[in-house]
Amino acid sequence: MPDIIQLLPDAVANQIAAGEVVQRPASAVKELIENAIDAGADKIQLILKDAGKSLIQVIDNGCGMSLTDARMCFERHATSKIRKAEDLFAIRTMGFRGEAMASIAAIAQVELKTRRHEDELGTCIVIEGSEVISQEACSANTGTSISIKNLFYNTPARRNFLKSNPVEMRHIIDEFQRVALANPQVFLTMHHDGQEVYHLPASAMKQRIVHLFGNNYNQRLVPVEEETTIINLRGFVGKPEFARKTRGEQFFFVNNRFIKDAYLNHAVLTAFQELLPDETFPLYVLFIDIDPAKIDINVHPTKTEIKYQDEKSIYAIIRSAVKRSLGKYNITPTLDFDQENSIGHLITQKPFEEIVQPTIAFNPNFNPFAAEKKASEREIPFLRDSNNHHTAIPRNWDTLYEISKKEETLQHQIHEEKSIPVNEQDITKSSEKQFFQVHNRFILSQIKSGFMLINQQAAHERILYERFLQQLQNHSGVSQQSLFPQSVTLNSSDFELLKELLPDIRALGFDIREFGRNTVVVEGIPADINNANEHELLEQLLEGFKNNLSILKLDKRDNLARSLARNAALKVGVKLSMEEMNQLVDQLFACQMPNLALNGKPVISTFTLNELAERFEK
Repeated sequence: MPDIIQLLPDAVANQIAAGEVVQRPASAVKELIENAIDAGADKIQLILKDAGKSLIQVIDNGCGMSLTDARMCFERHATSKIRKAEDLFAIRTMGFRGEAMASIAAIAQVELKTRRHEDELGTCIVIEGSEVISQEACSANTGTSISIKNLFYNTPARRNFLKSNPVEMRHIIDEFQRVALANPQVFLTMHHDGQEVYHLPASAMKQRIVHLFGNNYNQRLVPVEEETTIINLRGFVGKPEFARKTRGEQFFFVNNRFIKDAYLNHAVLTAFQELLPDETFPLYVLFIDIDPAKIDINVHPTKTEIKYQDEKSIYAIIRSAVKRSLGKYNITPTLDFDQENSIGHLITQKPFEEIVQPTIAFNPNFNPFAAEKKASEREIPFLRDSNNHHTAIPRNWDTLYEISKKEETLQHQIHEEKSIPVNEQDITKSSEKQFFQVHNRFILSQIKSGFMLINQQAAHERILYERFLQQLQNHSGVSQQSLFPQSVTLNSSDFELLKELLPDIRALGFDIREFGRNTVVVEGIPADINNANEHELLEQLLEGFKNNLSILKLDKRDNLARSLARNAALKVGVKLSMEEMNQLVDQLFACQMPNLALNGKPVISTFTLNELAERFEK
């Protein structure tokens, strides 16, 4: 029997490795930008077409490569970062495995132009599917320019698994933001389909956060800084009142490498204990500087997970540092009698013996109505005419309109006599549907077997959810035009998400159009929503959509209907009239699933007379 085990060709091995390294265009963007930073670049340009599917180009002004290095960088396990196994525990650079460029070249058409500072001519290499098409000298700027065209062109099955352009663009923005936060000293730009998405000049960390997420973040940040023998911690956390319902803006960096660590995330959340509303998450951008020998970064293919020698100490340091910063910058509520001017005048310095008890004097015989009666009985005897002579005022002048009042009263009585009497059956019908609101939260109604309690917020959410879902299916949402259109500026990730959802959002009744970079104009909102702020409504809709996407994995339309229903529904504490309660109950029982809330809990609870009797007999 012949041997059946053979060595794979390099091209096939590289394509297999590409499935681990390059999962989508965002993976290639991350690898290329990190290589540019490792090359010492302080200016990096990212150019994209079709969310990276057609073109990913990264241009930097780093050290460049020689002819040999330019050719060698596409070989598997070729790297300039490590020479021996011990170097793995002293790594402070980003790329070190030497698989990124080889994997990218295996599944795309790659063109590399590079030149070192000391060279007069650069090198141009063209590779398609791991095969070198050409290699020649060329004129090039100092640094490196690499273009990746038609990603997964030779693996159509992988290309078919890519998502739509807005989805892939959001993944690219996530990777770009992580690299930009870790390197505020680098000037970064991003262009997509000819439009500039980011323009980030070299700046301090706080300014980089503001440039990435918007000017309104300038007032949301609290600095964190702690130096210990184990780690050095620095960065920013967000104020509790600006916490969001999604975990999107949470960043941990270890030696400038982005990581995901649920254990350290729990340390930050513990520091915010009793300061955050339920199911909300704070913003934080924290950098941990630690000896590379005390961590192992080679435990995950994408290098987003790290092992530590002393996890518990790092946990305690992060928790105490964040908690101390929140207290130091007066985020937690305090009451200082020395600084509170509003209560300072209430505190006296006199001894207890000298404090005199206040007394109140009053006249027990005082009658306020007697004074009013005397004033009404007084008559004004004189009035001066034009010649300054006293003229008498005729008595009983205030009865001048008495005749007309009597006629109006008589007509009113005649009208009442001609009106149709109220039917007794109507009174009985209206009394049978009496509703009572309990603590502006529940609606109580009598039924034959006892009574029922309806959660007014959950009921309204169910009504709106089924209504919005039907509008999405039929594209029948009605828009209520705003008197003054509102412009809403979003961060780049939310803007791409909005572009993806725009057809369905318009089907719900929103009248929205794009208006420049990361900005839209809201000219109308769904007619079912009253007294809503366009900016807050749109932001809450996107936040709810992202939250449902990460937790429930819902269908896009179901997710949108659920998010908008929760934001637009009546909240606890809203007082309802009898007519409003009647209408709410009628609409609830017209739903397909009136007994089930959006969170899976019951909307209606019934109590029978037997249950009440047993409770009182006990």
